Amino acid sequence: MVNFMNKTKSLEIQHGRGAGANESGRFERHQRDVFDDGWDTIEESLPPLNTTYTRDSTRTILARNDSPDIPFDRSINPYRGCEHGCIYCFARPTHAYLGLSPGLDFESRIFVKEDAADLLRVELARPSYQCRTIALGANTDPYQPAEKKFQITRRVLDVLRELRHPVSIVTKSALVARDIDILAEMAKLRLASVAISVTTLDRRLARAMEPRAATPQRRLDTMRTLADAGIPVCVLASPMIPALNDSELDAILEAGAAHGAVNAGTILLRLPLELGPLVEDWLNRHYPDKAKHVLSLIKQARGGKIYSSEWGQRMTGSGPYADLLQLRFEKACKRLGLNQRRASYELDKTLFRKPAKAGDQLSLL
Repeated sequence: MVNFMNKTKSLEIQHGRGAGANESGRFERHQRDVFDDGWDTIEESLPPLNTTYTRDSTRTILARNDSPDIPFDRSINPYRGCEHGCIYCFARPTHAYLGLSPGLDFESRIFVKEDAADLLRVELARPSYQCRTIALGANTDPYQPAEKKFQITRRVLDVLRELRHPVSIVTKSALVARDIDILAEMAKLRLASVAISVTTLDRRLARAMEPRAATPQRRLDTMRTLADAGIPVCVLASPMIPALNDSELDAILEAGAAHGAVNAGTILLRLPLELGPLVEDWLNRHYPDKAKHVLSLIKQARGGKIYSSEWGQRMTGSGPYADLLQLRFEKACKRLGLNQRRASYELDKTLFRKPAKAGDQLSLL
């Protein structure tokens, strides 16, 4: 077991980062532990932690899943790792598969799938491919800071627009508004929707939890911009963290509805694998007076454990606290008119046309 408590000193000088440790992943043979041995060997001031980008040479771009509690069976993640640095991100443990830390490595060592658009075209051209909505950004944010430079998400959207393939986007970045020209055109054909994650309306809390993400107000303004362009918008009050931001659930949904959202969702904080110790360390540093209470409520909603991956409950939890949170969500949605016309906003998969291949007969249309 890694000792996180002695690693807080490193994070305090890593401004703009979420994690307070860079512990080894679960697949590594050795675990590192940083501690002060009394010989002043720990530097008082470390250099800034710069972000590095590495080419990801993946050969496929569509990730498949058969999870019964997820409303999509395929997704695209143009980047591995995410510079937003959200401490609660359930994707952090995936960096362990790369031999890296789910801590600081996850938010500073980003892998870039530069061939994503070309790989997508190849996969969609396969004779066996059947069209269903692709979730863009189901794991890491497709509009994280790296997108400004690499524009991989935009190139993927270009392919989907050309082939009239439906796509749903999840992001907490205002950068999604850059692609309104593509998304508005697709939305007219019921081929695109965007979900914006708003975890809190408190700018200070957001700064601590999501150090490099857009401010809450910018996310709300982005919702309004997208909605005014005719793009269906969903507000995600997610994740809800007991005794930290759960009191804001109704206010977040109200703000989303006021800024054009037509649908809404919420997820109770999930803490799989290495994420549990990372969040516990973060709570002890930022909210030491609340840490024990937060963790106690999480365990109450997870059958006495820090996390339970049981289908149907991993997103919502169980027990009195989880039930009350879900009831609040449902009542707020009904009062605000959210999720009342889901069928009207279902994306159309009948317009899809496969990419032309060399030797194909040209269409007369």
